[in-house]
Amino acid sequence: MYTTLVSATELQALKAAGTPLMVFDCSFDLMNPAAGEEQYRKAHVPGAVYASLDDALSDQGFVGPDGRHHPHPDAASGGRHPLPGREKFAIWLSSVGFTNDMQAVVYDRNGANYCGRLWWMLKWAGHDAVAVLDGGLQAWQGAGGEVTGRAEPAHFQSNFELGDELRSLATTSEVQTGLGKGSQTLIDARAVPRFKGEVEPLDPVAGHIPGALNRPFAQNMGADGKFKQPAQLKAEFEQLLAGREPASVVHHCGSGVSAVPNVIAMELAGFAPTALYAGSWSEWCRDPKRPVEKG
Repeated sequence: MYTTLVSATELQALKAAGTPLMVFDCSFDLMNPAAGEEQYRKAHVPGAVYASLDDALSDQGFVGPDGRHHPHPDAASGGRHPLPGREKFAIWLSSVGFTNDMQAVVYDRNGANYCGRLWWMLKWAGHDAVAVLDGGLQAWQGAGGEVTGRAEPAHFQSNFELGDELRSLATTSEVQTGLGKGSQTLIDARAVPRFKGEVEPLDPVAGHIPGALNRPFAQNMGADGKFKQPAQLKAEFEQLLAGREPASVVHHCGSGVSAVPNVIAMELAGFAPTALYAGSWSEWCRDPKRPVEKG
């Protein structure tokens, strides 16, 4: 069972051995939401299912009679990419034929930015056998892996059953209560200019949650696009935490997506699983009463 990363050659071996397996292509582009599925249709790992951030991995709510967008009441978070409730997510997994005995492998073309979301959601749904394809589709092709542009046959409906939550979800009220206390260490995965509040291309307010540390998610990757070695990740996170308790960490970003490579990197470094604030900055900054820090 693979629970963090799987290499391209390991995935080839799993496929060759006939292991119960489902591969998910999570490629996406925030500025052009249709682009990821177009890329998938042109080239994907044979048999892969497309998992759209906007549709499968978010609960985009509904437009009410007032003409405004409202989250579904059973969404598990707010923000730009509200986390669907576990039951709704289980219904989607069942609709694509995913079963509890399968190894899940998730990948994208975007430095693990988007596929990490599905990795985390499967853990949260109680499914431990999920791994990120290290280096993404680029590494798969670099190792001689086949890609196809053909349409995949539909899967039979399955009955995925939720298990105990294997990863913890932090709420806005929990984050707010923890501000300024040693029991909580916030790590923000956005790029430095967004963290500092110098630019804000996506959300209505610029800045960050007071006291947060900044570790842009791309810092977890080496020049080859794969995660850095565990010892290096451990040293980098210890330097960032500077004596703070690793178990106190709550990860976030703009909308709870690009924070996950930091979650994975800490686990690769040997730390126990840490929490995710899925609503992230986009949920935090919607209430003008919440404090904002810049610089």
